[in-house]
Amino acid sequence: MRKPPPVPDQPDGESPSRRGRPPEPICDEAGTIHRTWLEPVRTRLIASGLTLDDLVSRSGYSKTRLSELLRGKGYYPSWEITYSVVRALDIPVDPVRRLWTAAALEAEKDPAWIRNRISLVQPLSPDEQPLAHLGLTQTMWHPYTAYARAFLQTDRRAQQLVAQTFDILWLTWNEATLSPHTPRYAWQLMRSRVHAAAAKRPDGRPDLRPAAFSTNAQAQILDLAARLAKIDVLAQFFDMITQLPPDQLDVTVLHSLCGVDKDAVPGIVGLSPAIAHSLDRHARGALRQLRPHTDSQE
Repeated sequence: MRKPPPVPDQPDGESPSRRGRPPEPICDEAGTIHRTWLEPVRTRLIASGLTLDDLVSRSGYSKTRLSELLRGKGYYPSWEITYSVVRALDIPVDPVRRLWTAAALEAEKDPAWIRNRISLVQPLSPDEQPLAHLGLTQTMWHPYTAYARAFLQTDRRAQQLVAQTFDILWLTWNEATLSPHTPRYAWQLMRSRVHAAAAKRPDGRPDLRPAAFSTNAQAQILDLAARLAKIDVLAQFFDMITQLPPDQLDVTVLHSLCGVDKDAVPGIVGLSPAIAHSLDRHARGALRQLRPHTDSQE
């Protein structure tokens, strides 16, 4: 795992936290994905104790351009200046490049422009991915993607979001490993991004009703009228699920919609088996109260 850049000697015993001031807030115009790589960069700069002048000398770019980059102000930054800042702060390049690319597409940059900007930079060497992060990625990729698919409806959107989540997790790996339980940290990061991207009901709940169109139960019904009736029943039931508290919703979606084995759910959401099973019981009870005649097996 990469170490933060060394903190330069401080004059007169001045502490790193007092050198310089944090960058001004990120501009409202910065896109959602743009923020996913910009926020960890800003956090690393503040933690390093480096001033903007220090960053100028390390990156070779002017203070004005660096200030604009750190605020997400103006035009979307080129990969050259982004790479120079990432290297100056000793941040893993590979996850930032992937997030930078996704954010460039979000900013409606032409794919040819993106390829050209990346081709102008010659990376020094591949990043060494933390083994624990690699293991978590390999273990959680499928259940995370299944959960995301339930809310986002398409494999492409689900896989993109999960891939970005693991890149963000890599950039914040120090915070993740310092948290009380890393799998829980990772799960909450992923589910927060899923719910932010999901379609919403008027009251702000995620809209899970479209998932009724992709269930095995309705797909096996040949009669169109019967299939539509089944979809209507399932859509109402899925809408009830979104009324559950967050943790109850998660275990219900993973087991009932994604087909994840009950015994695997606790490890995915980062909770103990006793807590996860208790959440499942409470969720079933709440759903029966919301709709007493619902078939729990269905």
